[in-house]
Amino acid sequence: MSRIGKMPITVPAGVEMTVDGTTVTVKGPKGELTRDFSALMTIKQDGDTITVERPDDSREAKSIHGLTRSLLNNMVIGVSTGFSKKLVMVGVGYRAALKGKDLEMQLGYSHPVKVECPEGITFEVPSPTEIIISGCSKEQVGQIAADVRKWRKPEPYKGKGIRYENEVIRRKLGKAAKGD
Repeated sequence: MSRIGKMPITVPAGVEMTVDGTTVTVKGPKGELTRDFSALMTIKQDGDTITVERPDDSREAKSIHGLTRSLLNNMVIGVSTGFSKKLVMVGVGYRAALKGKDLEMQLGYSHPVKVECPEGITFEVPSPTEIIISGCSKEQVGQIAADVRKWRKPEPYKGKGIRYENEVIRRKLGKAAKGD
């Protein structure tokens, strides 16, 4: 039995969940998420707890048991508390600002880089070198953060670029002076 797959999910107060065959819809104070799951998994709702069961011990059923439970749990957490990622910009002249809902960054290019704010995502810029991306979908928040980071990945010599808050960049030595 999958250790993660067999754990029940507790639905907090204020979150409404609807199971319609393989489609699950979760509504909460932060938003609404809908996802289709595999027909192999059985999702049972009993009051405020949800369990995911698999029909047999086939290889395919085993492989998606824990995944299905994790995706459901992330949906519940997302609509109740939400997810966020913090990015830090390191480099001379690197800065970010909000233009309406969109994010505009100065990254050393000849033009500013604009990132449009998709539906369900919010950008915050508490200081010119910090960006907080938040939303109810963990998958979407992570993807947008990766797309923003892709504009200037941290380089290993000076450490300049856009990095996640607690990301450790392995530094390399530059050219060594020729010894005698």
